[in-house]
Formats: sequence, C-alpha cells, structure tokens
Amino acid sequence: MKIARSLLLFCALLLALTAHAQTVTAARVETVNFESKLVGQALPYHVVLPADYDAPASRTTRYPVLYLLHGLAGSHDDWVSNRAHLAQYAALYHIIIVTPEGHDGWYTDSATAPNEKYESYIVQELLPDVERRYRALTTRDARAIAGLSMGGYGSLKFAVKYPERFVFVASMSGALAAPAWNPQDKDVLDFVKPSIARVYGAIDNPVRPANDIYKLYDALPPERIAQLPFIYLDCGTEDFLLDLNRTFDALLLKRKIPHEYRELPGKHEWPYWDQQVQEILRIAARRLAAPHS
Repeated sequence: MKIARSLLLFCALLLALTAHAQTVTAARVETVNFESKLVGQALPYHVVLPADYDAPASRTTRYPVLYLLHGLAGSHDDWVSNRAHLAQYAALYHIIIVTPEGHDGWYTDSATAPNEKYESYIVQELLPDVERRYRALTTRDARAIAGLSMGGYGSLKFAVKYPERFVFVASMSGALAAPAWNPQDKDVLDFVKPSIARVYGAIDNPVRPANDIYKLYDALPPERIAQLPFIYLDCGTEDFLLDLNRTFDALLLKRKIPHEYRELPGKHEWPYWDQQVQEILRIAARRLAAPHS
C-alpha cells in the first residue's frame, strides 16, 4: 500500500514538473496592428517573446531582437504558421523575434506608389514601435535582421544602408537582383513582374540602382565596410536563385567583406527555410548582446 501511494505521489510530482517545464519553455506569440503613416494602412506584425519574458525574475530584463522578413507572395503570418516552427525553436533562445508585414513591396520605398514606403516603415516606424511596446534592448549590438527570398534581399539592403542599426544580418535563398529585373524580360517569373514594375518603375528609374545591393556593396569605401554587420547567407543547391547568391558571395570576397556563405541541399521552399532558420537563430544568439536589465 505504501509502495502504491509512493508511486502515485511520484507520478503526480513528475506530471507537475513536466507541466512546469512546458510552461517555462513555451515561447509566446503576440500580434500587433500598427497604423503606419508611411504606408497609409494598418500593418500587423507578430512578436515571439522569449520563454522567460513573463517570469517574475525577468520583469526588468530587456532582450535583443531579431527581425525576420517574409518572401514575395508571403506575409507576416508565414513564420508562425504551420509552414515553420518558429515559436518552438525560439523557446531555446532569449531573443524577441518580430515578423513584419511587407506585402510584395520588396522592403523598398516604391518608385510608382507614394504611399508604399516599406523601407522607411521598417526603419522609422517598426523598430521604434517594437522598442516602445516591449522590453527590447535599443543598441546596435542587440538588433539583427534576416529573411528569405525577397526578405533576404531586404535584410542585406538594410544592412548596407543602415549598418548603425544592426550587428548581424542573414539571407536565406535571397532574391538579390530584384532591382535589375526587367518586367518585359521573359526570364523573369510572371508572378514577380507586377511587383517589380510597381516598386522599381521603368528600367531606367533611379530607384533601381539606389536599391541594387550588388552596386551598393561594390561601391563601399573601406571605412564603410568596417561598419557593416556580420553577414550570413545561404542557398539551396537546387534553388533557381543559386547563381545570384554565388555572384553575391564572389562580390563580398572581392571586396573583402566579412561574411559566411553556405550551400546546402534544398529547393526554394519551406522545408529548406524551416531548417535553416534554426541555424540563423543559433548564429544570432551568439552575435547578439545578452539580455540584461
């Protein structure tokens, strides 16, 4: 009888400890609807909060932030949907993760639509709003930005235009040549053409070279190279954007810009990105400032 009672107590204790562990390790996802003046509409974003964000011992703790950008035809929902397991992975790290809405705007201030200022929105509105609403660290060494496809291009562009804002940048399967694409070119995918025309305008529009990351990085003087965040980029070996990423890697090597480039088995699809975002979280956790009060 005593053995049975002891066994029951042990099982109850084990269940309680398991439930407590699950509570502690669960990352919480919140949604913010931000009224953007620069885009002229409400732009939602998700915030994945660290597992210990609400713990009594962490009530004064401030955390580093990773901004994670979606791809063309995607949305801010992608990273927290069943396409990826971001909340599960995020539970391992003490980082706030923000997934903004960028529509199909290429994270660029549009050449043809004055109310579609997606680059300015990220820098001038989103970052300050996140740092106002949440216990986010506000220094360069506590911010990172990453993304897939269109978001990879956007991340690398933010890094070269605003190096004082970010300490780490990552691109997965980056669509890095978007400003050079001509909507009249038969080699450009049909579903991409409308956004390219709307965002970058005619092929001779000055918005194109101003947002061409190959040109921007190649033109950097040595003192600006020294100010860049550390760059990580990867691409699947079966991805149709592989050559563009190899060309960008070669450019960074030529200019002696510190970076890491990887090619791994995979296509331009979610199983690849779901795998690689785990690596980006690991690297970001090493390079970002530690949480502190």
